[in-house]
Amino acid sequence: MVAATTVRSVNAMTARWARETVGEQGTVLTAAGVWPLLALLAGPAGGPARAELAEALGTDPEDAVREGCALLAALDAAAGVDTALGLWARRTLPLRPAWLNGLPPGVHGELTCDPEADQAAMDAWARRHTDGLIAQLPVQVTPDMLLLLATALLVRTTWREPFTAFPSRAYEGPWAGRELTVLSRSGPDVEQVRVHGTPAGPLTAVRVEGDNGLDVHLLLGGPELPGGEVLRHGVAALGGAYPTVSGAALTDGAGPGLRVTTVPSYDGAPRLDLTATGFTVDAEHDLLKRADLFGLTTASDTSRGHFPGISDVPLAVAAARQAATATFGPLGFRAAAVTVMPFAAGSVPPPPPYQALRIAAHYDRPFGFLAVHQASGLVLVAGWVAEP
Repeated sequence: MVAATTVRSVNAMTARWARETVGEQGTVLTAAGVWPLLALLAGPAGGPARAELAEALGTDPEDAVREGCALLAALDAAAGVDTALGLWARRTLPLRPAWLNGLPPGVHGELTCDPEADQAAMDAWARRHTDGLIAQLPVQVTPDMLLLLATALLVRTTWREPFTAFPSRAYEGPWAGRELTVLSRSGPDVEQVRVHGTPAGPLTAVRVEGDNGLDVHLLLGGPELPGGEVLRHGVAALGGAYPTVSGAALTDGAGPGLRVTTVPSYDGAPRLDLTATGFTVDAEHDLLKRADLFGLTTASDTSRGHFPGISDVPLAVAAARQAATATFGPLGFRAAAVTVMPFAAGSVPPPPPYQALRIAAHYDRPFGFLAVHQASGLVLVAGWVAEP
């Protein structure tokens, strides 16, 4: 299980990163992949770099390496999540045994004097540990590279209730006139939809449950609310920061994209009709463009060394990048399938004897998403869908 303090720290970094990064373009990011690397650097760092990394992490640098390794181990043990840590160093770079011994076994590889061969080996590592979704590392190996740390994170789930996919067209909003691949489903669990009362206005969140303890929360704010704010408030809502109304307590117009009505019914059971646009989002991030957010301002000053706990050789962070991708489909993160149910003509049924609550949630304009580890509340992946 991921420690509660680590969950709060990683989710806080997710919220800050999303707020600063997400604009009008679609993107996807994972602080759960960055936080462990920063933790592995905070412990052996010295001077101002150590203090900056500790502040960005929200943890004590004395405990950072242990907590970073514990997070990777806990995620790797979770169903539907695979993680990997990679360390490559020049044979001539003396590494401190105290730091190396604190890392998981089998992660230490060698940088040769052949950048092309090293690049090929690292790219193969990226493909192997992301099931081919990331084809190569988002950095190029250079002759002057002394050491490289990398994490890989793979998240997979299948929806408990699959969607039906069909083509459609948006008639209003930013996607008006666009051809969309719409995913639709209807079910009785109206508690999957919630409206959070944030300072920026109501935020609609629908939880799409996976079959292995991973959920995806679809987030829709007001039409003028920036994507970064949608995601920031969505992360805060996970932690119970705002008053929330859900399910049968909702009224028409309570949140963006929601319509609540009463309709004739044969069993009186409430229903949730969810329609969302399927998506694939890819992004690359240069973390040094926001060095202060990640505690890397001093650590990336190459005029001197900052990690005496790693090596006697002066070391500085030369680059920090992330490549990420996310796909939301009818069955989850798997190939689509088609199911057909023919109906034969039957007798005319009697009129429905009941009235039932019907909640319709529509995600047919830019929206956010959070992939969440259900048991811990850790945000594994966050993103913004700007284009259908």
